[in-house]
Amino acid sequence: MEFNVKSGSPEKQRSACIVVGVFEPRRLSPAAEQLDKISDGYLSNLLRRGDIEGKAGQVLLLHNVPNVLSERILLVGCGKERELDERQYRQIISKTIATLNDTGAMEAVCFLSELHVKGRDTYWKVRHAVEAAQASLYVFDQLKTHKEEPRRPLRKLVFNVPTRRELPIGERAVTHGLAIAKGVKLCRDAANMPPNICTPVWLAEQAELLATQYEPLKVERINESDMAELGMNAYLAVSQGSANPAVMTLMHYRGAKDDRAPIVLVGKGLTFDSGGISIKPAEAMDEMKYDMGGAAGVLGTMQALAELQLPINVIGVLAGCENMPDGRAYRPGDIIKTMSGQTVEVLNTDAEGRLVLCDALTYVERFHPEAVIDIATLTGACVIALGAHATGLLSNHNPLAHELLNVGKLSGDRAWQLPLWDEYQEMLDSPFADMTNLGGRPAGTITAACFLSRFTKKYHWAHMDVAGTAWKGGKDKGSTGRPVPMLTQFLLTRANAAQSE
Repeated sequence: MEFNVKSGSPEKQRSACIVVGVFEPRRLSPAAEQLDKISDGYLSNLLRRGDIEGKAGQVLLLHNVPNVLSERILLVGCGKERELDERQYRQIISKTIATLNDTGAMEAVCFLSELHVKGRDTYWKVRHAVEAAQASLYVFDQLKTHKEEPRRPLRKLVFNVPTRRELPIGERAVTHGLAIAKGVKLCRDAANMPPNICTPVWLAEQAELLATQYEPLKVERINESDMAELGMNAYLAVSQGSANPAVMTLMHYRGAKDDRAPIVLVGKGLTFDSGGISIKPAEAMDEMKYDMGGAAGVLGTMQALAELQLPINVIGVLAGCENMPDGRAYRPGDIIKTMSGQTVEVLNTDAEGRLVLCDALTYVERFHPEAVIDIATLTGACVIALGAHATGLLSNHNPLAHELLNVGKLSGDRAWQLPLWDEYQEMLDSPFADMTNLGGRPAGTITAACFLSRFTKKYHWAHMDVAGTAWKGGKDKGSTGRPVPMLTQFLLTRANAAQSE
């Protein structure tokens, strides 16, 4: 869909539809008041009759309003004006787009971007409106033989900004919003793909396809033979029960000088996780195709980064693997020597993500990174702790953690920090090896991060557990595209800092 910004009064808009807000209780927004004035009180009369109260989520479509140049007016309930926050604003935009897409109006001018959202400026409102709009129109129907499409879908949306001086700000917001939305879509498409298609090799192919579209992006594969030479025995142990070979895909984005240390994003890419010998229950096992949500998030972030052409160096790692039960599969009781030289006693083969990641995290030491962030659907314990709203965040460097928390708030893709105290490390003690791969049921998210922290001592590192946020189950099953918005905002912030040096 096409997005633009303009600055103008609502009564001068000649469009298929013009979108304005109504606050609770039955109070017109400033743009709606201007339309009401030229229509001789047409809108306020509707409000007095009780056609719309202004509650958040309410909509009322009007045709042929007197003296108004636009064919339609869409009144959108915005709730109580003083309580309009970021979450409600995004919900209002999503509801607006869904309604417009069903009206037959193929273009619209939207004045909701002028609403007052606490602490947020025009850039934020326009960018998030673009992101919310694209997200609300997302459909995964590549594998359906009959696709349902609106007869006259919305094709163009123009956001109005208060003054002409803010047009460049609005245009930049549209550019950023579209780039992030594009990355979110790629993440969702990859994660929603079934595991008979989305294998570790397929993930590598998607990265290579991306590299053909963006000049600064180069891709290389680390195959199982390479892993064996490197001593990545933990990564290989997880893969050895599967007919699909493991592939670790490296995506090199060079937007700055070669001597600039890169930021490294490592995504857990378990394209299917049966649990291995410690097999999972059958119920909802189909959702274990989403265990590559971390890698999908990195893939989407790398596309957003390339779209934005940020002046930084970034390496995206897709740690592709499959965990299956087989005569060759690794077992509880096995002791594995990792790439770092540390040994791990396997207590549960369903705690496999950390075994893949520990070797990937050791591998990226060679890049002398500015920072490393791993993204993984790692623990069910994180879902119990934080539900589906916040990503779990743990780090060995408090400034990095605080930076991620702040960009999470700015992007609307929030995280919550959990402690990484030494006391939790004792829960990984093994009588036979340097550590176990499982710390028990208590503090499961924390002990998983404690395990990973033993492989990240040579750089600043943060771990993002997206087990509760990367996808939804139930009737709305599907990838959410998180944490692409948060990671892209992090890279934008780092790029801005680099330019100001």
